[in-house]
Amino acid sequence: MKKFVGLCACTMGLAHTFMAAEAIEKAAKKRGYDVKIETQGSDGIKNELTDYDISKADIILLSTAITPEKMERFEGYQIYEIPLSEAIKRADEVIEEIEEDQKNN
Repeated sequence: MKKFVGLCACTMGLAHTFMAAEAIEKAAKKRGYDVKIETQGSDGIKNELTDYDISKADIILLSTAITPEKMERFEGYQIYEIPLSEAIKRADEVIEEIEEDQKNN
């Protein structure tokens, strides 16, 4: 099964973080991915991505309004970055665009 990991984070880590995480998870599952989304906010890091999760991912998507903690985990991997608003409004289209980009590269 294809693997998709994501990280969503904003200053407060409340509504927008979880709205983006939910939209991304739903869109990725609809496209046939096994999904894990980490959130970072005022309540800390939840559903933390492991090095193993990241190494097995076909797509790594960061949707943030701040610089997340532990960014060094993603060094050496192709990551896609979008604003939280894009994840909330256009998760399906964003994943489709990423898949097209991967086919062409």
